[in-house]
Amino acid sequence: MKLLVTGGAGFIGSNFIRYILREHPRWDVTNLDKLTYAGNLENLKDVQDGPNYYFIKGNIADRETVDELLSHGFNCVVNFAAESHVDRSIVDASPFILTNIKGTQVLLEGANKHRLEKFIQVSTDEVYGSIDRGSYSELSPLSPASPYAASKASADLLCLAYWKTYGTPVIVTRCTNNFGPYQFPEKLIPLVITNALENKPVPVYGDGRNVRDWIYVLDHCRAIDAVMQRGQLGEIYNIGSGHEKTNLELIHKLLELLGKPESLIQFVTDRPGHDRRYALDSSKVARELGWQATYSIEDALPAVVDWYVKNESWWRQIKSGEYVKYYERMYSGR
Repeated sequence: MKLLVTGGAGFIGSNFIRYILREHPRWDVTNLDKLTYAGNLENLKDVQDGPNYYFIKGNIADRETVDELLSHGFNCVVNFAAESHVDRSIVDASPFILTNIKGTQVLLEGANKHRLEKFIQVSTDEVYGSIDRGSYSELSPLSPASPYAASKASADLLCLAYWKTYGTPVIVTRCTNNFGPYQFPEKLIPLVITNALENKPVPVYGDGRNVRDWIYVLDHCRAIDAVMQRGQLGEIYNIGSGHEKTNLELIHKLLELLGKPESLIQFVTDRPGHDRRYALDSSKVARELGWQATYSIEDALPAVVDWYVKNESWWRQIKSGEYVKYYERMYSGR
């Protein structure tokens, strides 16, 4: 297998690359990443010198870069590349439109031209919007509330349209909230952990009772692997763990694990369009592909907290912005 992973220097992408190199040591994996603020090659330092891992700095919205790269004969593309932070999309939606929609379209055109066997579009539960009770299936209507979610929903529909119109070998996956090592500290769990370790306030939107389903990142990687190898073209697969928590419950647990006081919690004005609850029905991927989550958040969270405690230099460098400047210098002119 010759695999192209886009956005592989990010949180989920880097965990996926590491997983693939471990589980499929004969596969060749190329990582195409623009190295925006959330892309960090330190995430892959332990595999960067491997004989079947390759890194290319580039933008998925750059047609020439994508076309030249795909001309080298890949079997499959797994598209993680995306602007993904809701708050940033509310401030400025433009980068989300460019990367999440235009970038996906460029990849789809490349997949057609170079006759890829499979194109995996990695999406999010946020495309469905909020649900008070029950859970969304793959047949549920889309109702995105943020510019980020709308850009991902648009990309999903574009992928499915390419399947119907051109026969592009697309599969769409939609996953719940991931947690694990190497997650950028603007996201809830690493933000709480790193702020608490620095004895800084832990911000909580609104009343903190927004509900999310949390999946350990390695379970997500396993699911994408199953979809890549056994999934049916033109299909959508929801991926969730069924482990729901309110934001406040999760923050209390993190502070408890860190031995930090709850007085660090600071309630702030809720963000616009904040969905109350996400929930996915993952029975299809379980029934058709034999996948199910193996980690509960209760079991995995202590190890994740311990990772951030032991890797202080990693997240401090990110919070300082030093790694961004370093890679700008490293790849200037390339």
